[in-house]
Amino acid sequence: MRPWNFSAGPSTLPLAVLEQAAAEMTDWNGSGMSVMEMSHRGKHFMQIYTEAEADLRELLHVPEDFAILFMQGGATAENAIIPLNLIGRKPAQKADYVLSGSWSVKSHKEATRYGDIAVAASSGESATVDGAEQQAWTWFPDPATWKIRADASYLHFCSNETIGGVEFTDWPDMAELGAPDVPLVIDASSHFLSRSIDFSRVGLIYAGAQKNAGPAGVTVVIVRRDLIGHALPICPSAFDYTNVAGADSMFNTPPTYAIYIAGLVFKWLKKQGGIAAIEQANIAKARALYDYLDGASLYSNQVQPAVRSRMNVPFLLADESLNATFLAESEQAGLLALKGHKSVGGMRASIYNALPLEGIHALISFMQDFEQRHG
Repeated sequence: MRPWNFSAGPSTLPLAVLEQAAAEMTDWNGSGMSVMEMSHRGKHFMQIYTEAEADLRELLHVPEDFAILFMQGGATAENAIIPLNLIGRKPAQKADYVLSGSWSVKSHKEATRYGDIAVAASSGESATVDGAEQQAWTWFPDPATWKIRADASYLHFCSNETIGGVEFTDWPDMAELGAPDVPLVIDASSHFLSRSIDFSRVGLIYAGAQKNAGPAGVTVVIVRRDLIGHALPICPSAFDYTNVAGADSMFNTPPTYAIYIAGLVFKWLKKQGGIAAIEQANIAKARALYDYLDGASLYSNQVQPAVRSRMNVPFLLADESLNATFLAESEQAGLLALKGHKSVGGMRASIYNALPLEGIHALISFMQDFEQRHG
């Protein structure tokens, strides 16, 4: 019995994927080579890459007018790569950012190096939301309040804040907000592949793989093709979407093994019934954990209920002096990586696709027992 891994990323992978990768480690498909030893342009890896791209497109129903890129540097690198590629779409070289937590703040800070960057909205202060007082970064700004500049090249937000546990899924139609030519750019790293995506409302979506899609090392960028071709002159050639898309992500040597593992994850997802089935499983897991938290006296979740993340569930102990004991006992019980991010403290359970409902039940059982002994 493996322990239950609640790490926020790199995170747990499906056991079936790990076992297949182990079996193929020294000899992939009778080639006599490990995937790590293959030429990225050879026929064996090209088969791996082609199947991975096709499976991802099928899983998410990605339209043909979107390119799928497998890049490097994580979502953090995309914070620079995106403005370098998109801010030149319009002469003003502007972009607007919605701030909803640590990751969107970092995205905004990086983008200010490359153009006129404005804050369209922010949840960085406490506010009354749905009749309740919410602390900073525990709610998401209503799109109706966003201040969008018509001459902005794009509007960026993070749809799931891994640290704060805020998830925003009601992506707006920008035409209805009076900005039809301002495409949405979305950092979906920590809930990518956990739910369906309406690509009619997206210009670009990006995600580090190390949450739901595979290991650290590859970053998925899905970008509408008409947004490609506007890179600033200072954009490095290896990060220019025109070059990456034109070479089918082979402009330079891609992270081959990470793409291979991601491809195995895509096939595993298809065997589970696809995105619709995995979304239902995620709903059940999140509901079970939040229902328990809401009924407990020792634990609490501070996030506005309407925007609670299905993937990252932060919670606090009423008596913070018990934090170290909770973490020590939970690890001894086979429940790993429950410590909250250092910037916010407390606890956090990241319950990505590969963590089954049994893991949630194990966590709740432990928390019940801990509350009985220490509450």
